[in-house]
Amino acid sequence: GLSWSNEEDFANILKQYVSSYKDLPLYLYDFKDILRNETRSKSGILRGREFYWKALYSFSRDEAEHNVFYEKMKTAYQNIFRRTGIGHMTYLTFASGGAFSKYSHEFQTITSAGEDTIYVSEDKAIAVNREVMEEEVLASLDLEKDKLVEHRAIEVGNIFTLGTSKPEALEFYYADKSGEKKPVFMGSYGIGLGRLMGTVVEVLSDDKGIVWPESIAPHVLHLLALGEDEEVLAEAEKIYENLSEAGVEVLFDDRADISAGEKFAGADLLGIPYRAVVSERSIKEKGIELKKRTEEKGKIVSKDELLKILKPSR
Repeated sequence: GLSWSNEEDFANILKQYVSSYKDLPLYLYDFKDILRNETRSKSGILRGREFYWKALYSFSRDEAEHNVFYEKMKTAYQNIFRRTGIGHMTYLTFASGGAFSKYSHEFQTITSAGEDTIYVSEDKAIAVNREVMEEEVLASLDLEKDKLVEHRAIEVGNIFTLGTSKPEALEFYYADKSGEKKPVFMGSYGIGLGRLMGTVVEVLSDDKGIVWPESIAPHVLHLLALGEDEEVLAEAEKIYENLSEAGVEVLFDDRADISAGEKFAGADLLGIPYRAVVSERSIKEKGIELKKRTEEKGKIVSKDELLKILKPSR
């Protein structure tokens, strides 16, 4: 079933297992569909009431231990967004904090489809959410207002310090080295996976369709068999089987009732990183026509070359 985020649930579970400082720190994560009573549900998977969420919760002995892990999570999330192809447009953004922390941190990706407004410092590679855009905040971050650039953006992830408020409310304590009872110190870290996918599509698409980064593409290769010639189809099927056996993820379009132009347009729309074409021409040239989605022209390569090109991408 659906639920909200699960900070309290994880804390209640861990209460049964944590009693000493030796039991900490702990880091629990899950992937699940969660619910938000979203008043502005729109824009498809970019903002919905139900969405797929990657959550991680940290349980530390104290603030110092928490801060070390918190910085690691900043770096980890930045690496994730870099690998998904949007790192160059995604900024660590200072936003409103909670009861314990002055700020929370959002990861905001610049796009005209975004609903948030952020102010970016290119020099420091950080941003400030409009909701905390005040002179006091800028001074604390050593930022000058006239050097910030306003952008629309989509929040693809967030991390924030929960502190001890929830553990205290739930009576989640541990005994430190001296035997003194202390509350566990918590942090929360999340990425909306559906929203991340939608943002990648929004940011990286061109006028022909999606341009999937190889790291998260549903397939590595889109294989097209052109025409109704039996030799062409047999050759394409053989290539499909060989690549699949080698562990390459292939989307095979063997439809005989679709024109070459329609197949090419469909391949561009789906945006798989590589497109391979088997045709009478490619067979005559003893190879396969290979083209990257980001390039205009393809080239004839041998079967061995094709495998060498595709295999490292996974």
